[in-house]
Amino acid sequence: MTISAPLLDPDGPSGLRVVRASAWYDLVVTAGFATPWTYALVHDLLSSWSRAWELGTFPQADPIQTLFANLMGSVVIVWAVLRLVRPLAVHGLLDGVARALFTAWMGYALAQGAPGVLWPFLGVEAAWGVAQLLPWLRSAPWPRRGRHPAPARDTALGRLPKR
Repeated sequence: MTISAPLLDPDGPSGLRVVRASAWYDLVVTAGFATPWTYALVHDLLSSWSRAWELGTFPQADPIQTLFANLMGSVVIVWAVLRLVRPLAVHGLLDGVARALFTAWMGYALAQGAPGVLWPFLGVEAAWGVAQLLPWLRSAPWPRRGRHPAPARDTALGRLPKR
């Protein structure tokens, strides 16, 4: 079974819908991390879920942990708003790379004994990363068996050149 080219076009409507949808997900999931007061609530909620599901315990929140949570939440919210207001194909590429990094660091944390409540978040991050990187990998200009290389992209905009 082959997937049609328009479905995997980073510049196409479906590619930009994925960029927007991932931005909405980020807003919903990370908004609570953006301030010390909302982070305290999110921390308590995640701690409760982790205990209830017997997935490990969270450490007590401290000022440094709260600071880094707030920095992450603030940056992710700004990044999400950009992708909602001005979605571009290259934003999907960059977001996919960021999600690969987030997935790697969540996996590392889990390997170091972090609470298992991270597993669903790791799964969602990996899925968004694949959804946003796969179109770029499929349209990359490297030779593939029995196929001609894809056209080169305008590296500044991440778009195919106009003809």
